[in-house]
Amino acid sequence: MPPAADTVLDEVADEEDAGPGPRAGAPARGARAAGAAGLLTAVLFCLATALSRSHPFGPVTRNVVDLGQQYLPYHAYWRSLLRGETHGDAFLNWNSGFGTGFLGDIGTYLSSPVDLLVVFFPAGRIELALYVVTAVKVTAAGAAMALLLLRLRPGPWPVAAVLGTAYALSGWTFNFGSTVPMWLDGLVAFPLLCLVGEWARTGRRPVLGPLVVALAWTANFYTAYMATLGAAVVLVVRLLTAEKTATARQRLAGALRAARGVLLGVGLAAPLVAVVFLGTRTADPTPEVTFAPAAWTDVLARFLPATASTSSPALFIGTPALLLALTLPFNRAVAPRVRAALTAAVVLVTLSLQWEPTHLLWHAGASPNGVPYRQAFVLCGLLLIAAWSSVAGGVPRPAALLAGGALLGGLAWAARGSADVDRWTFPALGTAALLALVAALLALTASGAGGRAPALTASGAGGRVPAPTASRTGGSTPAPTASRAGSGLPARLLPLLAVVLLVATQAGEAAVTGKRIEEQQRGEVAWSPRIGPWHEAVARETARADAWPRHRTEPGEVPGGNDVLLVGGQGADYYSSLTSEATSRTLVSLGFGAYAKGRHPVTLDNPVTDALFSVGTRIRSAPTEPVRQDAPPRATVTVTTTPVPPLVTVRPSPRPTGPAGDSAFARQESLLGASVYERPAPRRTGRTLTARCPAGSQVWFWAPEYHGTAVLAGREPVDFDGRPPAVTAPMGALGTVPDSGEVRIALAPEGRARLPREPVGCLVRARLDAAVDRLTATGATRVRATGHTVTAGLPPGSKGVAVLAVPRTSGWRCAAGDADLRPARAYGGLVAVPLDGRADTVHCSFRPPGLRIGGAVGAAALLALMATGVLHRGRTRG
Repeated sequence: MPPAADTVLDEVADEEDAGPGPRAGAPARGARAAGAAGLLTAVLFCLATALSRSHPFGPVTRNVVDLGQQYLPYHAYWRSLLRGETHGDAFLNWNSGFGTGFLGDIGTYLSSPVDLLVVFFPAGRIELALYVVTAVKVTAAGAAMALLLLRLRPGPWPVAAVLGTAYALSGWTFNFGSTVPMWLDGLVAFPLLCLVGEWARTGRRPVLGPLVVALAWTANFYTAYMATLGAAVVLVVRLLTAEKTATARQRLAGALRAARGVLLGVGLAAPLVAVVFLGTRTADPTPEVTFAPAAWTDVLARFLPATASTSSPALFIGTPALLLALTLPFNRAVAPRVRAALTAAVVLVTLSLQWEPTHLLWHAGASPNGVPYRQAFVLCGLLLIAAWSSVAGGVPRPAALLAGGALLGGLAWAARGSADVDRWTFPALGTAALLALVAALLALTASGAGGRAPALTASGAGGRVPAPTASRTGGSTPAPTASRAGSGLPARLLPLLAVVLLVATQAGEAAVTGKRIEEQQRGEVAWSPRIGPWHEAVARETARADAWPRHRTEPGEVPGGNDVLLVGGQGADYYSSLTSEATSRTLVSLGFGAYAKGRHPVTLDNPVTDALFSVGTRIRSAPTEPVRQDAPPRATVTVTTTPVPPLVTVRPSPRPTGPAGDSAFARQESLLGASVYERPAPRRTGRTLTARCPAGSQVWFWAPEYHGTAVLAGREPVDFDGRPPAVTAPMGALGTVPDSGEVRIALAPEGRARLPREPVGCLVRARLDAAVDRLTATGATRVRATGHTVTAGLPPGSKGVAVLAVPRTSGWRCAAGDADLRPARAYGGLVAVPLDGRADTVHCSFRPPGLRIGGAVGAAALLALMATGVLHRGRTRG
């Protein structure tokens, strides 16, 4: 195949598009490519799930790590909120963390338009709903990439469809995206933002471009930021490789139009982005992470099929697609400037994954906890753009194929020692490479003795004869005929066979990779079972007992996390990247446990904290069989209701104080306003604690960093799972003090037993009952709660401080009587309103921090966009 410049290929494509008769134009080819890519992606994604026996095509759970603990519960709650079945609204979530802001969580987890699909599914099929949401996002990514490829350079739409599917079903998707569905919005955003860059470069669609940017940043601003950086890289390549007739001023104008579009789009998304941004500023801080680049052996291994890891970048795009990308530097049919610019872009982005300054740039200045290579989907997209650039004009000639194959072989050889390599990796790689070689040979055979390869042109896809191409001397080279490629029907079938073989190779390798990654994840990381009878039973009892806002109903623990989002109620459990530091600090200081370095506080079955947070009904569950991956969980469920103070109580004016080292028992008493524990100073002898407490009192053990068991003499051992900084163990009840009053606790730590100064508290129930009666008598006579407000009526003449049993996070504003709302005070970490004896009502309202400034920026961006549209229309008409 003789070399051909990009401009010649573009002229040929334009000629084909403009031709009369049945010839399909660029829009039709784009629609075909997008449709084929979407269909193929959806089928293969479902096939990979079925091969791994995962739900909904098998009995095994897909709920690994955050998919089960965050995204499934959030989508369950989102469905309920959209259907008007929750007590909260878009501003405030009354279910979680004893009352938390929700708009930031919407912007983080739920703001993609695709997430609205959950409303069409019944409550019992929320796992299926989330799977459909995931599959639709992956499908959309494949379709968008196919469209982008044809926009970047004309070529055969079937190949564009295959490469679009390769992008959507990359190793990044299977290893990271499918279990963190919000990141998939970035996967969709990258090709769309590259299209926006193309529009800006050519001065088209100045209104639609910012709207696409706004949609991407609204759907998930975190990965949209990464996709924007990636699209900027593509735009720079396009500007550098533009037609030689383009002036520097024209290139600069294109870059400025793109920058304007991004600024307007981000401005339109500001009402949500600002709330999320400020939410991250006040979120419970996680320990700082120092980036440690992965070994290059592991990085190279991740280009290969069936590899999985959270500590190295997932870069698999399929062996045929990778082979095509590797041929680009050697493909002399591609213009030198295109080869050089795209190759440099791929190399530099690959290196940027491994260098800390650029690592921080990709992640907006903060190295993330968990997966450190979240931006790897951008490199996958660049590799596929490189592959398309090499193949759009025809199958690379044998020299380029051999050079690319040599690179692929060297890559596989260098990666052979990586721990990420699976037993399926090299068999899948070898089979795919062999089939890809056969497909290339078929296409080259069909191309004849020096013409363009019909298998990789519009004729190969649709049966049309290619238009003549310009020769080096300025004339034209006739299109190859059937007699030059062979003769008769068999020669015409060769292009079709090549495409079919390419599809089968790419599809088979993607399905195998998806299957193996799902299986490896289930065996190596934390998982939650499928939603089943256990969750359904708790949800029924919670709904039956719900008495909000008279008091809270705590559903207790069910398998997974974010329990109250799944089954209802108003509890402490809450897992979010935006968990407020005030919420986490307040709950942990009172003896609650927490996971995820503090961002996942969990329920505490303690009568004192139940009184403090007005938990009047508590659901308790006991599993009837071991929790398994391949079966829905079952449990027996009991319901207990006890008298508690109302949601709003009145306390003395001085707020509770205490030294930083105070025990959780002392902090509970200070907030309650009564001494309800005996707090002995236990003697520690080896692994035994001894103390004396009132007979009949209940022994509680509090050691947030302790990992092991604690046993009160004559009782069953109780497990404690403190693993700082990731896990904080909640206080736990060990049993009742015997008549002798002797408390003897045997410890069995796993590792060093780190105990606080006051690890033991003995709860005297009569004292607690008296405190509850007092707070009830002086507390609110009526409480009304709407979506994000609370209004309480108080006994006449109430003085001191009205305390709302909600953690005092940023955004709460309160007032007594008819006074204006002001930022709420804090009383032991809870929302407080000063009382002077004249007001008999208090009113509190929650407004997400950042909403006002974000709304102002959004309004300004909208006005600027409207002005842009008017000016563009005027120039067009002029």
